[in-house]
Amino acid sequence: MQETHIAQPPKAHWYDGLTPTHWRVLRGSFLGWIFDGFEALALVVVLAPMLKSVLTPEQALSTPVYAGGVIGITLLGWGVGGLVGGILADYVGRKRMMLWSVFLYAMFSGLTAFSGSFFVLCSLRFLTGLAMGSEWSTGVALVSETWPEHARAKGAGFLQSGFGWGTLLAAVVWYALSSAHPLGAETWRLMFVAGALPALFVLYLRRGLSESEKWQQAVKEKRWSATADASGRATAKAGNADKRPFTLKQLFSEREALRRTLLTMLLSVISTTGWWAISSWLPTFTVSLAKATSAADALAWGSRISIVYTVGAIVAYLASGFIVDSIGRRAFLCMTFVGSLITTIITYHYTATLSGMLIIAPINGFFTLGCAYAWMAIYPCELFTPTVRSTAISFVFNAARLIAWVFPILSGSMIKAFGGVSHAALIMSSCYVLGILIPWFLPETRGKGLPE
Repeated sequence: MQETHIAQPPKAHWYDGLTPTHWRVLRGSFLGWIFDGFEALALVVVLAPMLKSVLTPEQALSTPVYAGGVIGITLLGWGVGGLVGGILADYVGRKRMMLWSVFLYAMFSGLTAFSGSFFVLCSLRFLTGLAMGSEWSTGVALVSETWPEHARAKGAGFLQSGFGWGTLLAAVVWYALSSAHPLGAETWRLMFVAGALPALFVLYLRRGLSESEKWQQAVKEKRWSATADASGRATAKAGNADKRPFTLKQLFSEREALRRTLLTMLLSVISTTGWWAISSWLPTFTVSLAKATSAADALAWGSRISIVYTVGAIVAYLASGFIVDSIGRRAFLCMTFVGSLITTIITYHYTATLSGMLIIAPINGFFTLGCAYAWMAIYPCELFTPTVRSTAISFVFNAARLIAWVFPILSGSMIKAFGGVSHAALIMSSCYVLGILIPWFLPETRGKGLPE
C-alpha cells in the first residue's frame, strides 16, 4: 500500500481534466445532500409551530426542553444511521448505500407530516435521521475517489455546499409557507412533504452512477491497512489473509488510525455542538430581538436571518476547497474555529439591533456552518485508505452526533435555567477553543494524494 504523491504539470485552470463522468458523480451526490440540508433546517425553522401542534398543554410549559429533545433524537438517529451506513458502504459499495439512503429518507420524512404527538414525532425524526445518516459519507467517499487530485478538494467543497443550498431552500420555502399559511397552524407539515417528494427524483438520477474503482481495486487486492505514512509505507501490516478485518475495529486497533480517528472525531463534535446547540437557536434569538425592538412582523425575522446566515455558509462551502488548498488543512481548521468563536460572541453578546444581526449572521454562518462542516468533506478522506475510508469518515462525521445529540437537550435546559438563548449560546461557544488547538496534532495532507 502506498500514499500517492501527485507529480504532474500544473493545470491552467482547476477544472482542467474533469470529464462528464466526474460531474455526474458530483451532481448525484450533491443533490442528495441538498435534501439532508433541507431536512436539518426544516426541523429548526418549524420547531415552534410544530411543538405547539403536538405538545399537550402540560408539556408546553417546558417547550425549550422538548425542543432540545426533538433535535437531539434526530441527531441520535442521524449518528447511528450514518455509522452503520458508512460501514456497509465499505462492504457493499458506495452507490448501493446512497440509493437506499435517499429512498428511506424520502419515506420517513414524508411520514413526519402526519405526526400527532410528541412521541410519534420523535420516533419519525429518529427514523429519518437513521435513513439519511449514510447519505453524506458515501457521497464524499465516491467524489473523493473519482475526482482527480488537483480538483478533489474543490469538488468536495462543492458537494458540501449542497447542505447549504438545502438549508437555504428550506428557509425560503418556510418563508413562503409561513407567509401564506395554507394550512393555518398546521402549515409546518407541508415542509416535510416538500422535502420528501423531490428526493424520489434524485433516487432515479443516482441509478446511473458508477461504483468507485479505487474501492473495488483495494478490496480485490485485499489492502486492509487503515492508514499510510508520509513515506508511502503502510502504518500497519496490510495483510493478505482472505478474511477481511472489521473496518470499525481497524480504526481502533491500529495505533495511527486510532489517533487520527479520535482527534478528527473531537473536531467533529465541536463543529456539531456549535451548530446544533448554538447556531440553531439563531432564528429564536432574532425573533426575540425583533419583539424587543418592536419591529413589524417580528416572526418573519427568524426566517430572514436563517436565509442570510445560510448564504454565508454557502459562500464558505464554495470557497473552502480553494482556501484549504491555499493555506493547508490545519490552518484552515484553526481559522474556522477562531472565526466561529469570535462571531458567536459578537452575535449573542454585542448584537442588539436587527440591522446589526443582518451583518453578523452571514459572517457567523460562514464559519459556524460553512467552514465548520466543509473540512469534514475534504480532510478525513485524506487520512484513511479505500477499504476503511467510508467507515472512517462516517464515524468522524456521525459518531460526533452520538455524543453531541445531548447538547441540544442540555441547551434547551440551559435556556430555561439561565433565562435566555444568548447566555446558553455563549457558554456552549467555549467548545471552539479546543477546535483551535487540536488541528496541530494531525498530519498536513496538502499536496498529497489519497492513501491507497
